[in-house]
Amino acid sequence: MCDDEIHQFEGTLLAPETPISRRAFGLSAAAAAGLAASVSASMAHAEATVTEKDVDIKTADGTCDAALFYPQGKGKWPAVLIWTDIMGLRPAFRDMGRRLAAQGYVVLVPNPFYRKARATETVKLDFGKPDERAQLMPMAASIGAPGAVEGDASAFLAFLDAQPQTDKKKGAGTQGYCMGGPLVYRTAAVLPDRIKGAVTCHGGGLVTQTPASPHLLIPKMKAEVYSAVAANDDQRAPTDKDVLKKAFADAGKKATVLVYDGCNHGWCVKGSAVYNEAGAEKAWAELTALYKRNLV
Repeated sequence: MCDDEIHQFEGTLLAPETPISRRAFGLSAAAAAGLAASVSASMAHAEATVTEKDVDIKTADGTCDAALFYPQGKGKWPAVLIWTDIMGLRPAFRDMGRRLAAQGYVVLVPNPFYRKARATETVKLDFGKPDERAQLMPMAASIGAPGAVEGDASAFLAFLDAQPQTDKKKGAGTQGYCMGGPLVYRTAAVLPDRIKGAVTCHGGGLVTQTPASPHLLIPKMKAEVYSAVAANDDQRAPTDKDVLKKAFADAGKKATVLVYDGCNHGWCVKGSAVYNEAGAEKAWAELTALYKRNLV
């Protein structure tokens, strides 16, 4: 799934992915089983304590359908914007939104392809089938148009800030997966005074040879950034992590760029052929720690 996504969307050819064992993170079978039980309990708790709503958001280019999540009960919480991978808004990302909201955040997961179709249509498409993949690629191109992300990000954060549950006095966060990685950088750059925490997981095309390369936006950011890099992405572009590290250091920004050994592109998204539970939980723990440090 994600190999073709990055090849088509970012112009980088990736080799086939292969599933990886939990042993990449030194987990015994018993520990892995315990982790699975813990994650299941966490998701069940999230469902019981989170309010979920389907919402429509007005943007400069139309109406975006999205999923909104926030903790039940009285209170105000920091806002977080989640950018999906190329398969868009679907149950795996609703689970993420629900889980994060249960930890004390107001979370928005928009359909990034709303200019072309609503999520109820895109969720039916299978990226593994050539004819259906051909329908998804123009949708991906729509979010890559100049100014599209910047306009959308501003509209989405304005929507989050308009919610009575959002604590606007606290910093906001954004996280993105695969295709969503560059969108995180662009969001943090266009809203530097609002975005205080930014996370990319197996982000595609963070470093390119074009003037529009996301890494060139780093000086405009004020957020602490965590970029989790897939092992096979690093193998194919081994200097990208060094370019990112240097760009953050030169700009005086607080950031971590970490290669996840044993985890292939797409490892954080449940349902992916390369989903790695141990790696996904490690990235989630880093993400939530970063938010706790910065969204205050």
